[in-house]
Amino acid sequence: MFELLLLAGFGVFVIRNIRPRDEEFSMLPRKISDKLGKLWDIAHQGMRENRFLRAEKALLTILKIDEKNAAAYNRLGILYAKQKEYKDAIDCFEIASSIDPSASSLHNLGLIYYETENYQKAATAFEQAIKLEEGMAARNIAYAKVQEKLGNYKLMLENLQQAVELEPSHESYTLLQRAFESLGMQADADQIAQKIEKHIVPSGHSRRVTRPKRVVI
Repeated sequence: MFELLLLAGFGVFVIRNIRPRDEEFSMLPRKISDKLGKLWDIAHQGMRENRFLRAEKALLTILKIDEKNAAAYNRLGILYAKQKEYKDAIDCFEIASSIDPSASSLHNLGLIYYETENYQKAATAFEQAIKLEEGMAARNIAYAKVQEKLGNYKLMLENLQQAVELEPSHESYTLLQRAFESLGMQADADQIAQKIEKHIVPSGHSRRVTRPKRVVI
């Protein structure tokens, strides 16, 4: 039901923890901080240009200098995930979360567990991410998808309804409608369909094609 949304998850959640904050560099000697800054630039450029080996070498060098750099582990996990090296990606996200638990690293970990069909661990990771940072519809949608796989349909619906409350978009309403339909709850699905119609075509206005908001996290 939500596969495309989950597969696009890395495009949404990789922005945070790409590189350390400026104040983290200021804690280091000038030569080391300059070197780290250059290495981050190389890693960022390598990822952007799909030069993964170059990016990997830069990130591994960062970790040789600063072995507890959660941002580097998180970014390295994203790099491995893009190459479908899921075991290495999981290792990196787990280390990043142990060093500095963040909602984005836990969400990324959940995405990898989902991709490798480890749904119980995926559910735990998404749940922890939601606890750390509430108010993001995408996290509830991801959690709902895992609960669907686990057969916990009540939790699935609760999280989709929460996603609609947080972001009452065409996309979130449509996901909830399809969930009701998949469970044979046609009356509820029809009510959501009516809300979708009202959401798309307000009274007295002509139909417009709307695009979902792009959220940078």
